[in-house]
Amino acid sequence: MSDLKSEFLFEITALLDKPIEIGESPLGKRLIYPVVGGTFDGPDLKGKVLPNGGDWLLMLDATTTKLDVRAILETDGGDKIYIHYGGFIHYKADGSYYFRTNPVFETSSEKYNWLNYTIGVGVGELIEGGVKYKVYAIK
Repeated sequence: MSDLKSEFLFEITALLDKPIEIGESPLGKRLIYPVVGGTFDGPDLKGKVLPNGGDWLLMLDATTTKLDVRAILETDGGDKIYIHYGGFIHYKADGSYYFRTNPVFETSSEKYNWLNYTIGVGVGELIEGGVKYKVYAIK
């Protein structure tokens, strides 16, 4: 058994529209944040986030939010990559937060076929108008 290793893939900034509030349900408070654009940039991947995805966010309680995100990335070469992930934002008593995601990729691109077999981890940060992640491939 080997140790868990990671490799930096890219940094992504996703711009979000105002949330569509579904409201309280038995599971929690549901908000949907449409993705309206963004960019990603890394050593082997660079391009834009297409304006057609979203985050079907579920506020479990006052400190924990469960993420359910789907988006399409388009590389500078025109290749399309579907990315989907879950994750959590958990606010701590000191005002900091834990923001992690688990991206999975799907593409028909021969150049980026390796992404189809890659599990990622994203380390997120809230920014004005959206979110930013550093995404790592788990080796």
